[in-house]
Amino acid sequence: MKPHATLSRRGLLGACLAGAWSASGATPEKSKVVISRDPLLHPVGASVDSTRVLETLDRAVQSLYDSDSPIAAWKKVVRPGEIVGLKVNCLAGRGASTSPVLVDAICERLQQAGIPPKDIVIWDRLNSDLESAGYRVDSNPNRIRCIGNDTSGYDSQLSVFGSAGSRLSLTLTRHCDAVINLPMLKDHGITGVTLALKNFFGAIHNPNKYHSNAGEPYIADVYMLSPIREKVRLTICDAISAQYEGGPSYMPQWSWRYNGVIVSRDPVALDYTGWQIIERKRAEKGMKTLREMSREPKYIATAADARHRLGTNAPSLIDLVEV
Repeated sequence: MKPHATLSRRGLLGACLAGAWSASGATPEKSKVVISRDPLLHPVGASVDSTRVLETLDRAVQSLYDSDSPIAAWKKVVRPGEIVGLKVNCLAGRGASTSPVLVDAICERLQQAGIPPKDIVIWDRLNSDLESAGYRVDSNPNRIRCIGNDTSGYDSQLSVFGSAGSRLSLTLTRHCDAVINLPMLKDHGITGVTLALKNFFGAIHNPNKYHSNAGEPYIADVYMLSPIREKVRLTICDAISAQYEGGPSYMPQWSWRYNGVIVSRDPVALDYTGWQIIERKRAEKGMKTLREMSREPKYIATAADARHRLGTNAPSLIDLVEV
């Protein structure tokens, strides 16, 4: 069995264009990252406010796509006839997993943009993880599906790039035309942070292989696997509740209400932005930096290098907008 190809014509063209920018001396286009917050999204002692979540999401997506309405913005993300996968992060169960309220809001907007329920699939590594985070597993093809890779299975062939060689979720490779990445804003006890790039460890059969050396370069290499790199259209980071220490498990003593979402088409720029938010919170709490803890997420820079070109980690090339 041959490994999947790892450089598509589009990926090769992107690399050539990036080289052309450098050779011409032209200024590359900035990557936009939008932070949308509402202090009343999840008040202490109350549940997440679904109306405010939808409004917060709308502000972020409209700003990112410079659209007059949320529906117009979503029509720039997906097209009717496509099957849209929502890659959530549910390893930690309730408290430190992608909020079902946020996912419900995204599903509402997708349907209004012309994607019928049967063409939406919420997925993650295990059915048990989904259930522990508050989702209801459902494989009925006539409505919104919610399934783990233990239901869908993994591809029989390896996808390979650099240090990564993995079998990918069949939900990703065979059943999704477009993917919306839905990580958490969260610390990770080995890799520093777990955000947009690392969320696709939930798409491979062997994530245990790739945690050494604080995930460097494995996390960047996994994201380079062509079905991931080519199908992800947008990242919406759930930052309603965030965690600055003790992840990926839920540790309420190190969690805080950030009350926001962070969105971008550039996973590297989003990860750099989220990393800095976590570092600022750690500093506020008198904690050491991730570098001092020997778990600086160096893979973020690797993902931006000339071999990967997944985005930018240069602050001067990130257009950070707060709405």
